[in-house]
Amino acid sequence: MTEQTTPTDEQATQGTLTERATPTERATDAGKPKEPQAVVAPVPPMPVAPPVAAADLVPPGAIAEPVPPVGPIPPAGPDEPVKKDRRILRAVLRWTAAAVVFAAVGTSAAYGITRMERTDVPGLATEPDGRWDYPTITRPPLPSGSPAPFAEANKSGSHYADLRKLVLPAPKGAKDDAALRGEDGWLASGTFLAEYAAKEDRESPLRQLLTDYGLRNIAARGWTTPDGTHTRIYLLHFDTAAVADELMSTELTYYDSPQFAVRGAPLTERDEKFPERAAVDEITRFAYVESKPYGAEQVRQAYLSAGDTVAVIVQSRKGTAQAVPFQQTVILQSQLLG
Repeated sequence: MTEQTTPTDEQATQGTLTERATPTERATDAGKPKEPQAVVAPVPPMPVAPPVAAADLVPPGAIAEPVPPVGPIPPAGPDEPVKKDRRILRAVLRWTAAAVVFAAVGTSAAYGITRMERTDVPGLATEPDGRWDYPTITRPPLPSGSPAPFAEANKSGSHYADLRKLVLPAPKGAKDDAALRGEDGWLASGTFLAEYAAKEDRESPLRQLLTDYGLRNIAARGWTTPDGTHTRIYLLHFDTAAVADELMSTELTYYDSPQFAVRGAPLTERDEKFPERAAVDEITRFAYVESKPYGAEQVRQAYLSAGDTVAVIVQSRKGTAQAVPFQQTVILQSQLLG
C-alpha cells in the first residue's frame, strides 16, 4: 500500500512545481514590483477514443511480432488525403495481428502434443517400463437391484457380484498356477494358510482368526510371468465391511510390517516407495517389501481392505522382485474391488 502524505500549507499554496526563494533572493526582490502571474488555461479533457474492433486486439499470451515491411507507401498527393494512408496502415496491422494470433495458436497446440505422455497420444507406442500387458479388465455385472459395494445404500459394504470374477486376471504370456484354482473356483483355507512360513502361525492363531471372524469363502488366482515373477492373489470374503476391516487392521497388519511372515520373507518392512497418489478411493492398503539382505529371491506383499473383502497379494522373484509390476497388480486389483 502506498502511503499518502498531507502537504503543508506552504506546499498547498505553492504547488509541487514552485521553487522556494532563498533569503537573498527575497531581499533583492523586495523592492521590485511584482509582475502579474500568467493565468494558465485549464487543460481541455482528452477526447474519448472510439471503440476498438475485436479484430484489432491481440489475445492475452500472444506475442506480437514486428510488422514486416510491405513496401514503400507513396506520399499523399493533393487529391489523396493522409487519412487514407492511415486506414491502409491500420488494415495491414490488423491482418498482421491476425496472422500472429493464428501462429501462436498453432504453436501452443504443437507444444501441447509434445508435452503429453506417450500413452495419451493415440497411435504412439509406449516405451517399456516394466508394466505387464493385462487384458481388458471389466467389473462383473451386479445382480438386479443390488447396490455397488460402496454405494450409500450398501451399509454393510457387501460385494454382491461373484467374488471369483473379482480376482484380477493373469497378464498376457503368464502361466497359470493350477494349485490356486480351487474347487469350482473356491479355494480351501488350508491352501491359503500354506502361504505363511511358520506352522504355529498357520494353525493358531491364523486358522482360528478366520473362524472367529466368520470367513465365508476364498477366491484366488496365481501365475508366473516369463521373467520368473510368481504372483498369488487371495480374496477373503466376510459378512460385513466392519468385520473385514477389523481383521486386517488389528490382526493381520502393522503399520511397518505384517503380523505374520510369509514364506521366503522373514524380514519385511513398509514399502515406502509405493506411490501414495496411486491410492484407490474406499480401499485401505498396506504394502510391504522384504528387507535387505534377502535370500535367493525377494518377496513383496500387500493387504487390501475393500468392503467385506480382504485381499492378500504376494509376489516373489529370484533376485529382485520388481516394483512396477507389483504396484500395477495391486492398483488393478484395488480398482476391481472398488
